[in-house]
Amino acid sequence: MKVLVATEKPFSTKAVEGIREIVESAGHQLVLLEKYSSADELKTVIADVDALIVRSDIVDKAVVDAAKNLKIIVRAGAGYDNIDLKATAERGIVVENTPGQNSNAVAELVIGMAIMAARNNFGGAAGFEISGKRIGLQAFGQVSRHVAALARGFGMQVSAIDPYCPKEMIEAAGVKVASSLKELYAGNDIVSIHIPATPETVGSIGKELISALPKGAILINTARKEVINEPELLEVLELRPDIKYFADVKPSNADVLAERFSGRVFFTPKKCGAQTAEANLNAGLAAARQITAFFADGTVRFKVN
Repeated sequence: MKVLVATEKPFSTKAVEGIREIVESAGHQLVLLEKYSSADELKTVIADVDALIVRSDIVDKAVVDAAKNLKIIVRAGAGYDNIDLKATAERGIVVENTPGQNSNAVAELVIGMAIMAARNNFGGAAGFEISGKRIGLQAFGQVSRHVAALARGFGMQVSAIDPYCPKEMIEAAGVKVASSLKELYAGNDIVSIHIPATPETVGSIGKELISALPKGAILINTARKEVINEPELLEVLELRPDIKYFADVKPSNADVLAERFSGRVFFTPKKCGAQTAEANLNAGLAAARQITAFFADGTVRFKVN
């Protein structure tokens, strides 16, 4: 089988070497497409491959249609909204993610952003310590669980809400279960967003929730920009000069926000939550192992479509 690794932002050399070893030792051929500049390049190379590993690369219907032999796609990471699940399902192509492989990297970024915001971007003005403060986690998946562990290590009080996670599991992690989203936002000095972008969540975080934050609160988003109602975020920041918004997902109105609220907003130039050597390696190797397992015995443990 021919396995394509297509990455606009390439894996590390070590990760590529590891992927190659896993793929080739299983008797398959590895093809690399790194730093490509257009979808046309991807559509050309993907025409005759059997499996695809991507990172944040867009796999839309046009790409799927060009992949005549494709049987499986693995997204090296947790989020998979860059892949057209409808188009792949119609073709019978399996789509998987690699949950948990980037979790610690993203969690450390959350804590780093919390400290940066609390210390006023390290600009010299007096800030505050996160120890003893309250942090609320919107969703309690792999990343949130790592955030909770790190936050507790800093002596923070942690609460969370997740309708898809049993309350007993949240409580077992030493985390208080919030009764509602409004309570989560109103009752925490820092709120960290970890929900996916779905039809139900897109634009769901707006004026009502953000306005509920207590005085001096910090809102952190390392998930997806689409879950924020950006016009309403701007409105609340205008009305509430005490609130800060830090994100690893640059909003569409980033320039306006940065100009109006200098020092109160921060956005990474490119999404970097998973950009660590360890996460890069872990996700890449996991993707390769999942593909070889699929071809060996049909394993689809992390199928998402």
